[in-house]
Amino acid sequence: MSPDFITLLYLVAAVLFILALRGLSSPVTSQQGNRFGMIGMAIAVAATLLRPGMSSGIVLIVAGIGIGGTIGNYIAKRIQMTALPQLVAAFHSLVGLAAVFVAAAALNAPEAFGIGTRYHIHTQSLVEMSLGLAIGAITFTGSIIAFAKLQGLMKGTPITFSYQHEINLGIGLLILLLILFFISSGAPPVFWMIAILAGVLGFTLIIPIGGADMPTVISLLNSYAGLSAAAMGFVLRSKLLIVAGALDGSSGFILSVIMSKAMNRSFTNVLFGAFGQVQVSAAGETEVGVVRTATPEDAAAILEAANYVMIVPGYGMAVAQAQHKVREFYDVLTKRGIEVKFAIHPVAGRMPGHMNVLLAEA
Repeated sequence: MSPDFITLLYLVAAVLFILALRGLSSPVTSQQGNRFGMIGMAIAVAATLLRPGMSSGIVLIVAGIGIGGTIGNYIAKRIQMTALPQLVAAFHSLVGLAAVFVAAAALNAPEAFGIGTRYHIHTQSLVEMSLGLAIGAITFTGSIIAFAKLQGLMKGTPITFSYQHEINLGIGLLILLLILFFISSGAPPVFWMIAILAGVLGFTLIIPIGGADMPTVISLLNSYAGLSAAAMGFVLRSKLLIVAGALDGSSGFILSVIMSKAMNRSFTNVLFGAFGQVQVSAAGETEVGVVRTATPEDAAAILEAANYVMIVPGYGMAVAQAQHKVREFYDVLTKRGIEVKFAIHPVAGRMPGHMNVLLAEA
C-alpha cells in the first residue's frame, strides 16, 4: 500500500477522533460520538497493518488484537454500570504500561524504530523516550491506586504522612535530573531508574486523594495517558498516535480544569497531589440547617401541584441502581404535563459523566 494512501487513511481517522470528542461533549450526541471513535480506530488499525514491513509480524499482531479484543468484549458485557469508574482507571493503567513497554523496546532495539543504534540513539529520540517513559510510569501506578480505591481494595480516605509534598517534589526533581543525564548518556540503568522513580511518584501523588475527589483524578490520569501516548508517537514516528494522544491529553486536561472549578479546588493542587483533604471551616463557625421531614404522600401532593420539576441525581442513585425508577418517575410526571429537567453536577458520581451514563442506560 502506498504511503500517500496510508497517510490519507490516518487523516480520515484523525478527523473521526475529533468528531468523536465533539459528540461525547453532550449526552444527546454521545452515541454518535462513540461510533465515530470506533470507526476511526478501526481505520487507524487497518492503515497501520497495511504499512510496509508489517507483514513479517502480522501473526503476532493479529493474535494480540484477538486476545485483547476477546478480553475486552468479555469485560464489557459483564461490567456493572456502577463499576465503570474503576474499569476506566484500569484501562488508563494499561495505556501507561504500554508506553513504558514501547520505550523499553525502543531502547533495546533502536534500529527497528529508525532512531539510531544501540548506545547511539538520537538525542531527540532520547528526549521523547524519557518523557513518555516517565509519564507512562506515573500513569500506570497512579491508575492502579485509583482502581484500588474505587474498588474498595484500599480505604477511600486520604492517606497522608509527614513531609509528603516535600518528598513528592524531591522525587520529581530527581526524575528531571535523571532524564537530563539519560539524554546525555543513553545509559540503560538510568532509563530503569527513571521508570522506578516515576512509578513511585505516581503512587505518592494519588494516595493522598480521597474517594470523593476521584472524578477529577480519573480525568487527570486520562490526560497523562494521552500525553504518554503522544510521546511514544514521536518515538514510533506515528503521526496518528501523536494526534490521538494530543487529543486525549488536551481534552482530559481541559476536563480536569472544569471539574476542579466545579469542586472549588485549585488545579495546581490537583496536579501535585495536594488535594483531597477535608475542608475545615474557620474556628467557631458552624453551618446550621433546618431538616424538614415529609411522608411519601406529602411528596406526591407537592409533585402533583408542580408545573416544573428539577431532578438532581447523585451517587446514591448509582449504588441503588435506581436510574430505571427515575425514568419511570420522569414518564409519570411528563404524562401529567409537568416539565422535567435534570441537573447533573460535573463531578456527580465517581467519574466524569457517570450520572449521564447511568441515565442514558435507562
